[in-house]
Amino acid sequence: MIRCIRHTAAFSFLLLVAVLVNAARVQIFETEHYGNSPANRRASIARYEQPRGALLVAGRPVTGSRDSGGRLRYERSYTEGPLYAPVTGYSSQIYGTSLLESAEDGVLSGADDRLATFPWWDRLTGAHRPGGSVHTTINPRMQRAAFDGLGDKKGAVAAIEPRTGRVLALVSTPSYDPGELSGNGAAVGAAWRRLNGAEPRPMLNRALGETYPPGSTFKVVTAAAALESGKVTDIEAPTDSPDPYPLPGTATRLGNAAKGCADAPLKDAFRASCNTVFARLGAEVGLRGMAATAGKFGFNDRRLRIPSPVAPSTFDTRMDPAQVALSAIGQYDTAATPLQMAMVSAVVANGGRLAPPYLVDKVTDARGVLVEDGPHPPARQVIGPVTAQQLQEMMVDVVAHGSGRRAAVKGATVGGKTGTAQHGVHNEGMPYAWFIAWARAKDSYEPAVAVAVVVEDAAADRADISGGGSAAPIAQAVMAAAVG
Repeated sequence: MIRCIRHTAAFSFLLLVAVLVNAARVQIFETEHYGNSPANRRASIARYEQPRGALLVAGRPVTGSRDSGGRLRYERSYTEGPLYAPVTGYSSQIYGTSLLESAEDGVLSGADDRLATFPWWDRLTGAHRPGGSVHTTINPRMQRAAFDGLGDKKGAVAAIEPRTGRVLALVSTPSYDPGELSGNGAAVGAAWRRLNGAEPRPMLNRALGETYPPGSTFKVVTAAAALESGKVTDIEAPTDSPDPYPLPGTATRLGNAAKGCADAPLKDAFRASCNTVFARLGAEVGLRGMAATAGKFGFNDRRLRIPSPVAPSTFDTRMDPAQVALSAIGQYDTAATPLQMAMVSAVVANGGRLAPPYLVDKVTDARGVLVEDGPHPPARQVIGPVTAQQLQEMMVDVVAHGSGRRAAVKGATVGGKTGTAQHGVHNEGMPYAWFIAWARAKDSYEPAVAVAVVVEDAAADRADISGGGSAAPIAQAVMAAAVG
């Protein structure tokens, strides 16, 4: 009898050891597998059992949380959702997160270890920390001016502070209300299908995620390359440019929409947007020089984050001379986001230095205690100060005497460049209207803002009319909000 009891006890002990070993295996080695399993609802329930942290604009929350009363208790809510959607993105219980809601998800959900005094204790006890707050760099007056200026047009606006790189406005139209995607009911699925299937693509962030041929606004980069390389030493001296200009190695002759471009000085060619002058200068600078200058401005940079991801702007590095000439006037396959072209304008305004753009000013915990200042990456010299000063002079001339008159702001010095980009098969599509600019209050030495505006399918006959008529007034409103 005693022998049977001993055998039973030993067998029970072995079973207990097996249970403990298996429990340790599951809790230590398999925890990530089971935690990430779609069948495990515990993580989702824990994630939404408390309000999500806020995204703030000028200290005011533009996001919130509402109590749904369901198992996934708190749903995201948005104040003026369409206005700030290109900044916030969405936070959906079904479809995940995007833009800042994604890039700062750890802080907003409370999972970021920076929010805890003793992170190891929270992990040991399984405590769920309250979400922190993310303070953005957006200026609400400039955001509103850009949004109202675009109205029902398809397009985008990006504005940054040249000296610091702070993103002051980020607008894409048509927009959408991210609150429609917040919950987990049938209405959310229907909204997702409707928004993704809509022809105007309201969920596309045109300011960060779409690239366009920059057209004549790219001539700022080409002028910088010509000046930095020494191909042009005097912006008021004749350039020996024919009109029309035969593209190198081809029978194609490039013409101009403007008059007086033959042998035009760089300053006059910039004001009139002479294709022949800039195509010839691009071919003379050459592929290596043009690509290097474009790269310094930010083209071909696939690492750019603000911290939301930004589509890379591209300048081809494998072209023949004719293609280089076309790329120098912002055509062929050169492509840029509105944010990239705002960076180009900012370099000129900031004396040739580029401060990398950023969208997060600081992060605080649920009590308002500072957790981290936003990233302030150091500025780098892109072009020389003398070149920047010459480009400033030419851009001011465009607004004072050229096609950018509608961008003038009372009480401010404004420089700008218009542009139209052809697109579609055989350039049959309606052109994109561009305007890039910067503004500085007359009593200040520092530029207040650099802005880029693109309007899709803007009807116009020529580059300066399109950019000056469709896009320049929108830029003017944004700059007026910045200096006013």
